[in-house]
Amino acid sequence: MARQIRDAVRKTAIPKRITSHTLRHSLATHLLESGTDIRTVQSLLGHADVSTTMIYLHVMKHPGAGAHSPLDHL
Repeated sequence: MARQIRDAVRKTAIPKRITSHTLRHSLATHLLESGTDIRTVQSLLGHADVSTTMIYLHVMKHPGAGAHSPLDHL
């Protein structure tokens, strides 16, 4: 997997270092920003404790932006 990631990054000429952890971090952040429940993200990433998943909350640009209020449906 690391070789495929390295080859793909080389082909795109992205100047930053990209690893599988970078992709996991990006996935988690995007899911949370789009309103996905943190327990779902925890399950997808295989974290035993939700506090590990909560680390991704501090980098969110728009926390809760994708979450909808139950009041929106009244």
